[in-house]
Amino acid sequence: MIVVKLGGAEGLDHDAIADDVAAHWAEGVRLVLVHGGGAAATRLGEALGVPPRFVTSPSGHTSRYTDRATLEAFTMAVAGGVNKAWVERLQSRGVPALGLSGLDGRLIEARHKRSVRSVERGKTVVLRDDHTGAVERVDAGLLRLLLGAGFLPVIAPLAASHEGAAVNVDGDRAASAIAVALAADALVLLSNVPGLLRDFPDEASLVPRVAIADVDDALAWAQGRMRKKLEGAAAAVAGGVARAVLADGRCPAPLRRALAGHGTVVA
Repeated sequence: MIVVKLGGAEGLDHDAIADDVAAHWAEGVRLVLVHGGGAAATRLGEALGVPPRFVTSPSGHTSRYTDRATLEAFTMAVAGGVNKAWVERLQSRGVPALGLSGLDGRLIEARHKRSVRSVERGKTVVLRDDHTGAVERVDAGLLRLLLGAGFLPVIAPLAASHEGAAVNVDGDRAASAIAVALAADALVLLSNVPGLLRDFPDEASLVPRVAIADVDDALAWAQGRMRKKLEGAAAAVAGGVARAVLADGRCPAPLRRALAGHGTVVA
């Protein structure tokens, strides 16, 4: 069992990824895909007059502030457009893909944060009406039911709050939680860089391996979204997944290359 997280930024080779997933599926490998969609959400939000607002937490993490209007645009773009595009791409290759979000059937349950802290002009401010969540539970039984029926689940990063409301969740942490819940053999996170770079954006500075005990040190040079990916990879390994790989989604056979150790292996 392999859980694959597909980054939502520009630059990934979607056809190469779909070809590789189809090849693994034909070989009898069972997979779950989790995808992002930040770039698509930004484009649709701007077209709808809801441009994105990114906030930086006191700890240095950057995230999308999600008020209700932004959540609705995100849902349309990601759980609608991006999700169904991946389903179509995979089904055209003979893969029985089934698209859903973590909200459906309460597949993913998250604690509703309701407010976020943001550092603006050197001051920390509190932003209310936030619709993001921290992943707390994955319904592994529902995923096993779908897999047992012969489907490949393709999951958009939405979740249900304890009260049943839709919340936006971090896709890397969602994929990590799913990998742990399914006791996956590996978690592969594909993005538009070859892995963790010690000197971003110099791709020659790729870090080939990070021991779980050294993750805190590695976070010191992780830039932007790579911090979230590294944290998600570490959480998966800490939760019992044998290895997680931060890998390049721009090349031919990206999944096969990642499983062969190309990228940054966290174990």
